[in-house]
Amino acid sequence: MAVEVRIPTLGESVTEGVIVRWIKADGDTVQADEPLLELETDKASVEIPAERSGVLRILKAQGATVQVGEVVARIEEGAQAGKAPAAKTEVQPPPPPQPSPTPPRPASVPAPALPPSAILSPAVRRLVEEHALDPRRIAASGRGGRLTKSDVLTHLEQAKAAGAAAPATPASVETVGHPSPAVAPRPTGAGDGDEERVPMTHLRQRIAQRLVQAQHTAAILTTFNEVDMSAVMELRAHHKARFAEVHGVSLGFMSFFARACIGALQDLPIVNAQIDGADIVYKKHVHLGIAVGTERGLVVPVVHDADQLSFGAIEQEIARLAELARQGKLSIHDLSGGTFTISNGGVYGSLLSTPILNPPQSAILGMHKIEKRAVVINDAVVIRPMMYLALSYDHRLIDGEQAVTFLVHVKERLEDPTRLMFEI
Repeated sequence: MAVEVRIPTLGESVTEGVIVRWIKADGDTVQADEPLLELETDKASVEIPAERSGVLRILKAQGATVQVGEVVARIEEGAQAGKAPAAKTEVQPPPPPQPSPTPPRPASVPAPALPPSAILSPAVRRLVEEHALDPRRIAASGRGGRLTKSDVLTHLEQAKAAGAAAPATPASVETVGHPSPAVAPRPTGAGDGDEERVPMTHLRQRIAQRLVQAQHTAAILTTFNEVDMSAVMELRAHHKARFAEVHGVSLGFMSFFARACIGALQDLPIVNAQIDGADIVYKKHVHLGIAVGTERGLVVPVVHDADQLSFGAIEQEIARLAELARQGKLSIHDLSGGTFTISNGGVYGSLLSTPILNPPQSAILGMHKIEKRAVVINDAVVIRPMMYLALSYDHRLIDGEQAVTFLVHVKERLEDPTRLMFEI
């Protein structure tokens, strides 16, 4: 009996992905729950596990773009590993390497070995072909010896710094199964070297599409306020050592903002709601998205049921998700179900910005850099650590009064953080 391996639902608004690599080869024996392939979507890279044990028969080649629900392989229960698939199996292996004449090498100079993953990912292959590089001469740092985009870019920078690139002949690129197009000589002149063209990754393309989609499908407005961070900073400094000792994680600002937003969302549930056709869907719990910047791009893992978690539990979950995001190991569940998002541009030095909605959510809070400024308190000019807050919201659902009130409630809780302890 054969079991179909389908691309599962990958979270809100995710409809397709790219098979970055097959972890298991065609004909391998696999066990239930063992990872079969790595799939890259517009949110992250995820591993798709086997539902049953058996022999894997691959139907979609590495580098293929696949849709949610599409069959990419079959698992034959009870079959023997290495046995050729039946004639009716629709195996679509990658094209075999094309032979090409290669000048003989002197016996004293051995040919460099191919990387363990002989088939490059689409992004890496495009870079290799565009710059006429020999992938065998680039140091690979990816999992299992896989050549990554960062490896190629680092190699290019090093070659540029040395004043000479290391181009490979078209034949050397053909050895990985993807012939390189003929490279026309570049004209020389004043404009030579003024630009460099690098293909966008699938993840970056989908991020771009979703940002434009958000602008086109929602009436996005942004309202601003500022918060005096003195009380939060004093409380954090006083308790952070003991907090880390008890909870095993540092006490950051994010847990304060998370608890302040949770309280404000409970005061104004419309900000935590979503539009579905002609209906308004009110959420009974707060599933808090936390924007995390990675080398691949921005991802938004979700702290599920954040309204049920303590300060310590929130910090622990944020730390866990951030580490998984940086490693590219977020699961589908980690990326699904968010109802409200917090984005912290302050870690990059941003003083003020207008965050874009994360569909289908209706609002997103932007944190910014803490900067000492002169403010007037009780008719006296004093220096305080201040932060601008920005709330972008879908005006189709949320009125301006509600958005402003939400920000005021967040501000009041942060300027008197004892309210967070008593949940008032």
